[in-house]
Amino acid sequence: MARNRTYNRKNIFIIMVMIMLAAAGLSVRLGYLMVFKSEEYAVRAQALHERERPIKAERGRIFDINGVEIAANKPVCTISVIHSQITEPERVISVLSSLLGLSEETVRKRVEKVSSIERIKSNVNKEVADKIREYDLDGVMVDEDYKRYYPYGSLASKVIGFTGSDNQGVIGLEVKYEEYLKGSPGTILTLTTAYGVEIENAAEDRIEPVPGHDLYISLDVNIQKYAEQAALKVMQSKNADNVKLIVMNPQDGRLYAMVNVPEFDLNDPYRLIDEIASQYEGMTLTDEQENILLNGMWRNACISDTYEPGSAFKIVTATAALEEGVVKLDDRFFCPGYKRVEDRTIRCHKAGGHGSQDFIQGIKNSCNPVFMEIGARVGVDNMYKHYRRLGLFEKTGIDLPGEANSIMHKKEIIKAVELATMSFGQSFQITPLQLLTSASAVVNGGRLVTPHFGVRTVSPDQSSIKELDYKITDNAVSKETSETMKMLLEEVVRDGTGRRAYLPGFRVGGKTATSEKLPRSSNKYISSFIGFAPADNPQVIALVLIDEPVGIYYGGTVAAPVIADLFDNILPYMGIEERYSEDDIQKFKVGSFTVPDFTGKTRKEVKDLLKIYDFGELYPIGDGDIVIEQFPLPGESVNRDSPLVLYYGGG
Repeated sequence: MARNRTYNRKNIFIIMVMIMLAAAGLSVRLGYLMVFKSEEYAVRAQALHERERPIKAERGRIFDINGVEIAANKPVCTISVIHSQITEPERVISVLSSLLGLSEETVRKRVEKVSSIERIKSNVNKEVADKIREYDLDGVMVDEDYKRYYPYGSLASKVIGFTGSDNQGVIGLEVKYEEYLKGSPGTILTLTTAYGVEIENAAEDRIEPVPGHDLYISLDVNIQKYAEQAALKVMQSKNADNVKLIVMNPQDGRLYAMVNVPEFDLNDPYRLIDEIASQYEGMTLTDEQENILLNGMWRNACISDTYEPGSAFKIVTATAALEEGVVKLDDRFFCPGYKRVEDRTIRCHKAGGHGSQDFIQGIKNSCNPVFMEIGARVGVDNMYKHYRRLGLFEKTGIDLPGEANSIMHKKEIIKAVELATMSFGQSFQITPLQLLTSASAVVNGGRLVTPHFGVRTVSPDQSSIKELDYKITDNAVSKETSETMKMLLEEVVRDGTGRRAYLPGFRVGGKTATSEKLPRSSNKYISSFIGFAPADNPQVIALVLIDEPVGIYYGGTVAAPVIADLFDNILPYMGIEERYSEDDIQKFKVGSFTVPDFTGKTRKEVKDLLKIYDFGELYPIGDGDIVIEQFPLPGESVNRDSPLVLYYGGG
């Protein structure tokens, strides 16, 4: 018995020691937590009772070169629910499904989902959101938001781009300049109980969002409109598949317009345009099929698609030949309508040939045998040297996503036939923008510019303005060759294949092209024309491509008038004044002259005088035979195309 009592006392002692040690350990731990970890656990405790909701930042706006807003923001709201705070779930489901246009099943899934916060719908019109607020539903959050809005609808859709439901850029400038445009989101912090229920009358913290930077671009809304109208007009008249048109300042690379008709509605970018939807009418498309069609609709073919440039590329071949000194303007050539190269007979576009001609006539006639000859004189190595100088082996560096690069032969596999076809723009592919950029270097004095839209970004408070810089490479072409090429290309328009682009009073230079699409047996063509003005000091250069025109498809007939129509509208708008030559005045009866005196003249005498003084339009008014009044007044200085109003009386 004594032994058992001794054993029990020992056990009790051990237990007491263990309890004391445990208590000491807990005390030390408690002291550590209270002294050294107090701040951390205070933060954790606070976080347990805080709920955070994001506030979207207002996206930076986009303005054109004249300060016209082309991408704006509309105030909208985001509707969300907090499961733990909902007291009347059926009422919430009924109200939200009715006002938001959603099925009860869709709303129920989100209302009944156990989560900290569940978004029901974004981009809700403020009027609808205000109605939801009036119901004062527990657990329903209505937060302010912004939706992108494009005032001009489809204008320059594939350039500007659009944003997704999260207000982030998807394509175009919207995604390229996302870093500047997006801004920084804010937050709303509310206090809740341990069960997630908001505490009434508790202070609400709010971290304000920071709006994004505004973006100013070189696109000109008016020039873009003119360009789209010209492109749409020829697409409809020629029943073409599509039309691409780019307008740029060749001196610095600023892009004034970039057209890909048909365009799509930026405010409804997920709706297929009629031209595409009509092809699949009555068919049920899978999500994958619809996504493929949408991506095709959004594709900016001016920079993403390559093609064989055809005769417009003779600009590059002629430049290389002049730079290498292998051709002179008075060199003679003979064109029988074809040229034999090794075992191939390569034909000229004129079946009977151009006969004997000098180099100037060769470029005016766009004669293939002439260019095959000078291409052979230049040689593969030198030809590729000038391709490289003119940027044809690299992307242009435009500030838009999705730019493609050229598809060229490896130099070591180029033989005489390949060199011959390359000399007049076949057997390789480049993008339209690459051709426009190379041609700009040829006519601007030899500077290879970077085509671009971005000009500057501006912070919301105007305190930070960042000018955007772009690379320019000098000496891509010598100034002497540039001057010669401007003269030659003006001759093409004055009296060559590009004569349909001639504008009296404006010196226009350019080059036509008719490219046969692959496979050659398809008999499908791309008609194109590249033009610039004024020819002696180019301020604007433009390229139009008409894809698969029906009927007549020659570039000089179909494409050149498009650039003439465009330039006729935009050159005066750009402040480029007419300068009529004597030939213009005689041939087109234009120019300023002094109005003769028609008063007192009979109708017959007036008719005889008008054979000399030709006016644009004549408006005879009155029943008499003698002119008693006229407008413009005698002695006034007017253009010959001004209207003449004659008032008859007496006699």
